[in-house]
Amino acid sequence: MKTGSAPPYFLLSFIPAVAYWLLETYFTLEVALIGGIILGVIEMILEKKFTGHVHTLSKLNISLVVVLGTISLIAREGVWFKLQPTLTGICLAGFFIYKKLKNQSLIHEMLTDMKTAPQKMLPLEIYEMMEWHLCFFLILFAGWMAHVAVNMPTSTWLFWKTAGFYLAFIPFFIVEMIFIRLRIRKK
Repeated sequence: MKTGSAPPYFLLSFIPAVAYWLLETYFTLEVALIGGIILGVIEMILEKKFTGHVHTLSKLNISLVVVLGTISLIAREGVWFKLQPTLTGICLAGFFIYKKLKNQSLIHEMLTDMKTAPQKMLPLEIYEMMEWHLCFFLILFAGWMAHVAVNMPTSTWLFWKTAGFYLAFIPFFIVEMIFIRLRIRKK
């Protein structure tokens, strides 16, 4: 591995979803849910082993996988398990909104914590604008994932939980970068 490049550990987050889909396809719902829950916990252990820590977002996701998987087991209905991306999106958007209500910028704080050079930082109002747009995107995507979880097959849900999120985020990101450049030029 090259120095400075990190393996794509974010791919670990796909393990419980892919396992759930495969197990649901070939076994019972209960086996799929138990497999998804167990692999969610294994995902967290692997993240700790490979990176030395477990990100807060990973903790949120795994907690939701375990709680929603357990609810699905009790209800004997897989839709609860599949609502994990919806609740993750709502929680992230809610956290951004919470920070906004406290007049704080999460992105700005993260960049400051990473000791980003001040000359490489954008004006604070740009980060604040980006966060509002990101909240809007997360809420829309969470709504879409709720629709997918309730109304579409698990294979469609798997696509949107994994590659579909990135395919939706890329155009959002491109438009956001154009918007930021235009905003900076106006100043």
